[in-house]
Amino acid sequence: MDIQITDLNKIYKGGKWALKDVNLEVPNGMFGLLGPNGAGKSTLMRILVTLMKPTSGKILVNGLDIMKHRREVRSMLGYLPQDFRFFAKLKTWEFLDYTARLAGMKNRAERQQAVDRMLEEVGLFEARDRDANRLSGGMKRRLGIAQALINDPKVIIVDEPTTGLDPEERIRFRNLLSHISTRDVIIILSTHIVGDISSTCDHVALLNHGQVAFNGSPEGLVKEAQGKVWQIEATEKEYMEINDKYPVISTIPTDLGWEVQVVADSINGYYGKEIEPNLEHAYVYFMESKFNQWSTA
Repeated sequence: MDIQITDLNKIYKGGKWALKDVNLEVPNGMFGLLGPNGAGKSTLMRILVTLMKPTSGKILVNGLDIMKHRREVRSMLGYLPQDFRFFAKLKTWEFLDYTARLAGMKNRAERQQAVDRMLEEVGLFEARDRDANRLSGGMKRRLGIAQALINDPKVIIVDEPTTGLDPEERIRFRNLLSHISTRDVIIILSTHIVGDISSTCDHVALLNHGQVAFNGSPEGLVKEAQGKVWQIEATEKEYMEINDKYPVISTIPTDLGWEVQVVADSINGYYGKEIEPNLEHAYVYFMESKFNQWSTA
């Protein structure tokens, strides 16, 4: 399985570019799509699941053009949207049974087995008779991934799945996706949360203003920020200057002022040292520095 995205563009009414010349190859396993809100991630997700047509360009899913083979492509897909909703009056198992029927599972006995198996896998079997609208936020997201998986899809697309979850539930959800990715499937994880990518994905693409700023491994992204991350010992006055000049990653108060981490090509005039970058540093470097230099060149 693979997905080939070639010269993809989406222009909304009024001439606003949501996606511009997007070229990506998505292999088996976990693929992270990272970018700030408004970067074009959700637009790309909606095009991939055939809910929106692109203005131009081509997408092949396992060799099938999604515009010419919509039904075949849809049969391969599982989708968890950012605004996942369900019928409030249904119990947890009833909702999953309903989505299984929509996915084409006609045999009642087979469907019941699939529902119970999926509830067990996502840790909701004990809550199977609870009203779906009474589940916690994390449990609702797990129910969302269960409905995306119920028909054994080959491509699973999840859009901002951990937004609003507490740290424990976020880790649990990421572990669930990692477990699923060991199968022969593609999982596209779209998020603005760097931690979701760093702990789960072997491949990552950065979107900013609808364009691909980076495409490669998380390690390759971090390498791009080598020599660009600094820790500065700053006075109160210097801190105000630094905050205006550079993208600031973190600030820690000290006895003499502030310990400030920034991304920049250099920190002329300030006392500091170069430090090893992590994925969060690299993300900020691309979004705030390198991408802006490239896009205005």
